[in-house]
Amino acid sequence: MEIRELRYFVALAEELHFGRAAQRLEMAQPPLSRAIARLERQLGVCLLERTSRKVTLTEAGAVLLSEGRAILSAVAAAERRTRQTASRRPRLVLAVKSGTADTLLAKLLDLYRVEPGAVPVDLLLCEAHQQQKLLQNGQADVALLHLPFDSTVGLDTEILRTEGQAAILPASHPLAGRSQIRMAEVTTLPELPMARWPGPGGSYPEGPGAEVRNLTQLFQLIALSRTTAILPESVGTDLRRDLTAVPVLDAPPVTTVIAWPPQSRLRAAADLVRTATRL
Repeated sequence: MEIRELRYFVALAEELHFGRAAQRLEMAQPPLSRAIARLERQLGVCLLERTSRKVTLTEAGAVLLSEGRAILSAVAAAERRTRQTASRRPRLVLAVKSGTADTLLAKLLDLYRVEPGAVPVDLLLCEAHQQQKLLQNGQADVALLHLPFDSTVGLDTEILRTEGQAAILPASHPLAGRSQIRMAEVTTLPELPMARWPGPGGSYPEGPGAEVRNLTQLFQLIALSRTTAILPESVGTDLRRDLTAVPVLDAPPVTTVIAWPPQSRLRAAADLVRTATRL
């Protein structure tokens, strides 16, 4: 199986339309159709069900789509890391969710900056569940993740800290003056339904709460008394004045880890991880 054929199939499997896939690949439709048919003959399986009205994946096609995405990501990551290693001006890309771990992040960058051989660190601000993919496809070299919210499958990690959680409420809410609160008191507020975050696949769970993708959006909606959320206590360190963080006694702890791909051979990444574990 050639990488080119795999790219063709993944594009078609994601678009489920020969015309759109051909346009995305910047090629004509007939060569794309021939390439997919050739791939099916080579594998001896049917990857797609085609009718005059639609294209759907077979069970075998769904498996190849999942495997194909991983392979293409690995190829792209290998290309980027090879070029980066050969670069005369190496840089390190650190992926973090916007608005999280600000104090820890600042301390980490300050401490690493004075290390012998330190290289410039580019921050890649991302949204929920993106760090793992960014590490796997080589767009990021290291990332800060938060367990149990983020997945670390296929990554190496070091634990940096564990902390409790707090409810983020409008400053004017009756519960905002409490010194502590319990999960049941927050999750059952009819006027402030819990915010909903997208899952790894990008879809949102069912529920009445607002759909959010980042903390800036979330905090704006909480300030407007449209939703609430339970977040790591460190998020509440520098809250805007119209919000309050109230510790939640029975919320599960959150563990911050620094993660990197196990195949990484970047000395700068290893130096940053060692610096992080000293914090």
